Amino acid sequence: MLGECNWVADVRAADGYHPVFDILDDRRGDDVAAAQAAREHVMTRPSTEMMRSMVKTAGKAPSSHNTQPWTFCIIEDRIELVADRTRALPVTDPDDRELTISCGAALFNLELAAKAQGFEPQVSLLPDPSDPDLFARVTFDQSAETVPSSTAPLFDAIESRHTSRQPFTSVDNLEGIKSMLAVAAKEHEVHLLLDVDRETLAELVAEGDRAQFGDPHWRRELASWMHPRRKGDGLVVPQVVGLATRAIVRLVNLGSSTASTDRNLVIDAPIIAVVSTDTDGPRSWLATGRALQHLLLVAASEGVSAGYENQPCQVTRIRPRFRSLIAQGFPQLVVRMGRIEEPRQRTPRRQFEDFATVTSEKTSPGTIVPELW
Repeated sequence: MLGECNWVADVRAADGYHPVFDILDDRRGDDVAAAQAAREHVMTRPSTEMMRSMVKTAGKAPSSHNTQPWTFCIIEDRIELVADRTRALPVTDPDDRELTISCGAALFNLELAAKAQGFEPQVSLLPDPSDPDLFARVTFDQSAETVPSSTAPLFDAIESRHTSRQPFTSVDNLEGIKSMLAVAAKEHEVHLLLDVDRETLAELVAEGDRAQFGDPHWRRELASWMHPRRKGDGLVVPQVVGLATRAIVRLVNLGSSTASTDRNLVIDAPIIAVVSTDTDGPRSWLATGRALQHLLLVAASEGVSAGYENQPCQVTRIRPRFRSLIAQGFPQLVVRMGRIEEPRQRTPRRQFEDFATVTSEKTSPGTIVPELW
């Protein structure tokens, strides 16, 4: 038996989110200071270049299998977030629940990037009942006098945030970080459970591993998203061993070894966070994604990494038992948190042109556009 090889553990982030990013070349915390310096200008709305920068930041959000299932449309004075269902995972995510959560995370990045430039985003969720793919329409209020003090650390954390399949070590100021996470979750329409029966949860995670790896359709879907880094999406495998890796994942049931590893990861994690919602539909899933990204950035700002154990939310026959365990709405995500010794190479992202469109470069009359970048 092959056991849990390192490369299998790395790509196994497919059961949740596999976010980590290339270094942004044009957006850092310095932009917050630049936006502050630009207060002498009167901006009635962000320029097209500003909105392009916001969208680039949005594209750094986490997504299942690193599918990046979103399209952003810049239309004069607004940005629209549209689901790209060609990037759906019909076996892992038959209802597009995690696809929607992923788009919610991207939306939170967009909101944060707007605030970093001094604008207040106004978000309309699911604005067109006739178009279920239109997840959000974002417009912008006139620039504020100051950038919120909470924006800079979260914005900077987009770069440092790291997702890992490695075991986590202990966290300094554990209770303080838990308190920060709880405060962040209250800004969204979600519940955050930080105290759960670890043994029972670990067994549900292990059962989910065995169920998923025991399904050849699930294994084929996972293997289909394993790409060399140059592809810009998916789960990165070295090109030299890529064919062999994909073949093994497709053909070999690694459920038992993965279940054993994941059980220990759950038991030993310094923090386990379960996110749930009162309802279970697109609006709740978008709220979950926004909350997820907020929680991850709060953790990253404190040097804490995250990993995912979402199997009990994904496997249909297990989710009702998980719901009974938490007794607080519909479970959406299981996130473990802690410190790691050294982050690995960041997950690739697609180029702006591959997930965004600009349908008009027109500037509204009376708008003064400062050059911030």
